[in-house]
Amino acid sequence: MCGRFGFFELSWFIEQLRQLELPFVETPGFSYHQRWNITPDEPVVALLGDHDQNGLSIARWGLIPHWSTSIPKIRPINARADSLATKPFFRHMLARRHCIVPASGFYEWKPLPGAKKEPWYIHRKDTRPMALAGLWDTWQPPGPPSPPLVSCTIITTNANHEMKPVHDRMPVILEENEWQSWLDSSNPAALQLLDSADAKVLELWPVSTRVNHPQNDDPHCIERLALSG
Repeated sequence: MCGRFGFFELSWFIEQLRQLELPFVETPGFSYHQRWNITPDEPVVALLGDHDQNGLSIARWGLIPHWSTSIPKIRPINARADSLATKPFFRHMLARRHCIVPASGFYEWKPLPGAKKEPWYIHRKDTRPMALAGLWDTWQPPGPPSPPLVSCTIITTNANHEMKPVHDRMPVILEENEWQSWLDSSNPAALQLLDSADAKVLELWPVSTRVNHPQNDDPHCIERLALSG
């Protein structure tokens, strides 16, 4: 799964979009500040695919479908790639609303003897920002007029060779030549993009347990620790 990540490289991500000649507009009210420890239900940067118009936006991490009558108790932060087409919760978004959630890296917790878990930081070995495949939707709160709420979920798949010692799942990391194809929800081959990252794409190392606490949100969260033992 993917339950915690950081993003502190917006200018680099925007430069990637320009190099790819991938058009986008900033949605009204877009704002950003660097984050090293993003937790569920917090705002995240998302590139929303919407027909011919890609919008660089802020979305709530934890999906709220448009048909909800209220904010549901369960707001999925992850969606399994192998069941998107069959689960009613995600099926309509798979056909309509794809997004990319940029990340500098994500965290996963490796099980240790004695029920303890060790946090690890995972990022691209080439140091480029990751493009995590996701789905998004817009929900209109009931009652007095209020702005719609955009939310998103990150798609996960089986872990690749590097990730397996830490966790059996990982987010889908799109390569640059796949970005446009994924954002186009009408693309019949989009599901074929939802596979594990190739070998040697990722670099990962253990980090301090200070990342376990959401209030710790600074560059120290990603500092490499020496391997124990």
